[in-house]
Amino acid sequence: MIKQSVWAAVAAPVRRGIAACLFLAAASGSTLAAENPYGLIDPDVISVGTMGDAKPYTFATADGQFTGFDIELFLNVASRMGFPKEKVTFTGQEFSALLPSVANERFDVAVAAIGTTEARKKTVDFSDGYLAGYLTVLTADPAIKDADGLKGKRLGVVQGTLQEGYATKNFTGTDLVKFPDNNSAVAALNNGTIDAHFLDYEAAKQYGERYRGLKAAVNIPSFDAPAGFVVKKGNDAFRAALDKGLHEAMQDGTWKTLYEKWFPGSPMPDQYLPKK
Repeated sequence: MIKQSVWAAVAAPVRRGIAACLFLAAASGSTLAAENPYGLIDPDVISVGTMGDAKPYTFATADGQFTGFDIELFLNVASRMGFPKEKVTFTGQEFSALLPSVANERFDVAVAAIGTTEARKKTVDFSDGYLAGYLTVLTADPAIKDADGLKGKRLGVVQGTLQEGYATKNFTGTDLVKFPDNNSAVAALNNGTIDAHFLDYEAAKQYGERYRGLKAAVNIPSFDAPAGFVVKKGNDAFRAALDKGLHEAMQDGTWKTLYEKWFPGSPMPDQYLPKK
């Protein structure tokens, strides 16, 4: 009986100490969640991974600033979340490194007209879609008029893109040459190293305007893999906030205004226009 009393006298403070520690831990966790509700690397700044050569989606200007449709749209969405332009940082990377960098928490989000696919959703999460369009074969070869014309040809693709996956599956008999970005692929196209390059329609249009000898030979619809903002898997609060901002930007006409600015004359998907 004495031993039990001694044990009870010792155990009671221990239990109280454990309970206090658990309470403090829970309180600390709640405080951290309140101070960083979106689970950002730095709660005061959104760190964005992007590309510097994917005009008009995202590209770097001569003074090193990033701009383009995706950049301006993201900045608008971020401002709706309480992050002004000076609280959003952009870093350029090769496309193939963007998703791993988000998954490994180097960036909070990747923004570069990144198509949503089931394969990609195994490692990262996507916001709702905000852009859909076409995949285009760019070439100076008049013999390439359709997919069959690519057989036996050397076709450039940017590693990790929808174009690489589509070409691997559908352009049988074509020699695929992988590049880190569009600029290096188009340079290879211009010097004859490859016969054609497979990229987004809007980017192809920009290169065609810059290099008059290049033409869009094949346009393939890609509405089943709309572009979305990429976030770390499981960061639902951040993803939901991005979705809310996106829907607001679509509903109040911001999306439409930016689309007309960056894609003049291009078909406009109805699903992103204001709903009456």
